[in-house]
Amino acid sequence: MEQAEAHNGSVAGEAPSAGAAAARPPATPEGMALAYGSLVVMALLPIFFGALRSVSCAKGKNASDMPETITSRDAARFPIVASCTLLGLYLFFKIFSQEYINLLLSMYFFVLGILALSHTISPVMNKFFPANFPNKQYQLLFTQGSGETKEEIVNYEFDTKDLVCLAMSSVVGVWYLLRKHWIANNLFGLAFSLNGVELLHLNNVSTGCILLGGLFVYDVFWVFGTNVMVTVAKSFEAPIKLVFPQDLLEKGLEADNFAMLGLGDIVIPGIFIALLLRFDISLKKNTHTYFYTSFVAYIFGLGLTIFIMHIFKHAQPALLYLVPACIGFPLLVALAKGEVTEMFSYEENTTPKEVPGDAKEGKTELEKKEK
Repeated sequence: MEQAEAHNGSVAGEAPSAGAAAARPPATPEGMALAYGSLVVMALLPIFFGALRSVSCAKGKNASDMPETITSRDAARFPIVASCTLLGLYLFFKIFSQEYINLLLSMYFFVLGILALSHTISPVMNKFFPANFPNKQYQLLFTQGSGETKEEIVNYEFDTKDLVCLAMSSVVGVWYLLRKHWIANNLFGLAFSLNGVELLHLNNVSTGCILLGGLFVYDVFWVFGTNVMVTVAKSFEAPIKLVFPQDLLEKGLEADNFAMLGLGDIVIPGIFIALLLRFDISLKKNTHTYFYTSFVAYIFGLGLTIFIMHIFKHAQPALLYLVPACIGFPLLVALAKGEVTEMFSYEENTTPKEVPGDAKEGKTELEKKEK
């Protein structure tokens, strides 16, 4: 019988309790194939569409739609920060009541999930609104200080269509909050993943290698070296993973024997794949060689993770297989094409955006802060 090892950064089955696991029949080959095949497809969707949206997201009208650039210093610190956060959560669950912690987390992810899902579906929903739809513009603006020292804290522009998307996302949020149903969990998880791939930008390939390399060590250590990640993920009731039932064919939508994939195993390789798409575009050769190469590498790495997990009957840190594949495959292509120098010299354009209040004077946020 396949035991459930649920944790962020691995693919495995997840059991709700020890008693349930003991009474549950083993998953059928058909059910397992459906579950893991669905997880692979769900992982590919936010990477593909998030990468495409990352190309144009810098042209957004809102400061919140602008990409967040990850530098080499950020990348080097990230595994340390992630480790401290993970260990902190582990200690919290050991010391305090799991019920109250998860209640706070549920409310937190309820709000974040609604906003992320609304941002995800907004471009699609805009195509379905009729031309005569009464669309009004709104602006939410918070500032600090006055005169030349005035600084924008929040400047968010939205319209009636965005409010409709927000209302639709709220329905999913209430469903998740009340039922914790796996479909609602996945809708939020997909939204988080797509937004992460779209809005988190690596400034160059070297930074991507530092980030992936650091998290490679992080994932292997916390999965194989300790039980911390497993314990946290089993206790952590939040849409931080995609799940799919292995007993869906037998129990339908009420199935409860889940296979899972942590969102970190989607977003971290995803932002590197998105960077390679933007590098492809910068070459101006009308080809997406590196993007498709890394995309195929991700499929290979994820498939290898699932295969190894079933061979050894133990949960696996997916980044152990995804990182070498996602870095190695494009690097081999660059070596074959003689474009290694171009790849590692490519730098994201991080020109600061204009501050609306100072636009007439041609000032930027950066200049404003330097005053």
